[in-house]
Amino acid sequence: MVESFVREYAKLLAFEPDVIKSEIVPHSDFDEIIIYAKKADVGRIIGKDGAMVRAIKTVISGCRAKEDKNYKITVKAYENTNS
Repeated sequence: MVESFVREYAKLLAFEPDVIKSEIVPHSDFDEIIIYAKKADVGRIIGKDGAMVRAIKTVISGCRAKEDKNYKITVKAYENTNS
């Protein structure tokens, strides 16, 4: 649920929403949600001084109480810009 919310929110911010992908990587004490986007969209998703990604983290912090999980969000550019 959280991963799909973060992915869909990132799509709303991106110039090229159809290429936004996500994956969840479980760690021992948190789940890492990795958002992959075109290089031009990475900055838009992160926001000025990290404001957008902080807002996303604030929204999903409510899920922590319900699911008893912590989340980390990472935004990465595709290595190959043809993706």
